[in-house]
Amino acid sequence: MAKPATIKIRLNSTAGTGFFYVTKKNPRNMTEKMVKRKYDPIAKKHVEFKEGKIK
Repeated sequence: MAKPATIKIRLNSTAGTGFFYVTKKNPRNMTEKMVKRKYDPIAKKHVEFKEGKIK
């Protein structure tokens, strides 16, 4: 059986609140770490979220 093309990743807030999003990414097309600007409801503002591993 083939490996799936997408993997689950965790987007951790850089605001230090501990909030995170879980999303998918295709590592064949996007080799660098994912960085997105999204809403952090604990900080109540938009901040950068950086990729981390799901434990």
